Amino acid sequence: MDVEELRADARAWLADQAATAPPDYGAICPPELIEEGRAWQRRLAEAGWAGLHWPVEHGGRGLTPAHQAAWIEECARAGVPPVLNMVGLVLAAGSILRFGDPAQQDLHLRPTLWGDQVWCQLFSEPGAGSDLASLTTTAVRDGDRFVVDGQKVWCSGGRVSDWGILMARTDPAAPKHQGISFFVIDMATPGVEVRPLRQMTGGSEFDEVFLTGVELPADALLGPLHGGWGVGMAVLTSERGHIGASVIGLEQRLAALAAVGSADEPDAVDIDIDLGAEVSGRPRPTLDPVVRDRLAALLTRGHAAVALGRRQGPEASVAGSLMKLGITELLYDSAMLRGYTAGAAALVDGPAAAGMLAAPGGRIAGGTSQVQRTIIGERILGLPREPPAPS
Repeated sequence: MDVEELRADARAWLADQAATAPPDYGAICPPELIEEGRAWQRRLAEAGWAGLHWPVEHGGRGLTPAHQAAWIEECARAGVPPVLNMVGLVLAAGSILRFGDPAQQDLHLRPTLWGDQVWCQLFSEPGAGSDLASLTTTAVRDGDRFVVDGQKVWCSGGRVSDWGILMARTDPAAPKHQGISFFVIDMATPGVEVRPLRQMTGGSEFDEVFLTGVELPADALLGPLHGGWGVGMAVLTSERGHIGASVIGLEQRLAALAAVGSADEPDAVDIDIDLGAEVSGRPRPTLDPVVRDRLAALLTRGHAAVALGRRQGPEASVAGSLMKLGITELLYDSAMLRGYTAGAAALVDGPAAAGMLAAPGGRIAGGTSQVQRTIIGERILGLPREPPAPS
């Protein structure tokens, strides 16, 4: 089956599921939707849409990453999640496929593909977020086990996860990128404590995880001892399709920005404003010139980001920092503009207030905007490296 044939089949199948499919909740299934997400993943597996590029012996269809990318893009167009949880189906499963031994693959791959194992990511720490290699959680070898102590933060879905992927320091004397190992951890192991983190939005999307004397069997190690940095980075930079889906999502958002906002459809667009032309015989209201100028700037920047994403292609690379930074800042400014147009009401409650409260998080999640600028400057523009912080 070629890619375009699969794309057409996916589009037809997704159209048939439109009435009962869950809405696209993003890369991580929210805790309150986890059972709906598990059911969706089982439906994908039953219909043959799960793990398209996985080997057949592990439940996949043995197709190519290009086929998987086409599936992800069609899901973005349909507004449904392509998988239950990117951490499980992309990061954890990708790591196990590439670095796991047969026993690890048998234990985890099919259950993950069918939604029976939900995964979380235990990477970031209070002192090691964007600079992940500075992590201090330790895993000390003790005979046929590792004893883990430390704290992880900004863990999405930790409270509803069965398993986690963990990066911990196994050689404190080694240079920081070389003394890290990669583990799989049963979240029900004694010594694992998960606490929800309350955000200024009022919600608790993330958790912090405390690891106190957690004993992991030696076969929890994935890949080489002290080689965990390479395991994590190999998967993070090799997955196809998600950049294409980001471009599609951005195109849809830009179309919404340019659409008519009306009192009859207050949630139809992210910013309840428009460009001043007629639609269906109804004149649009006249825009404040300041609002018009800010909206035009958003649309221009957004279309530039779309062009950049298409130029980069489906493979993740350092150029992804340009996309990440561009989309993050676009969404932040969109939320602020929506609040501006809502006036004083945006300071009280409602969609505009919620958007403004949530928007700063985008500048932190997935690598801060400051770090993205550093990557762009050093690795793309060739500027001198940022000097190290004083010790």
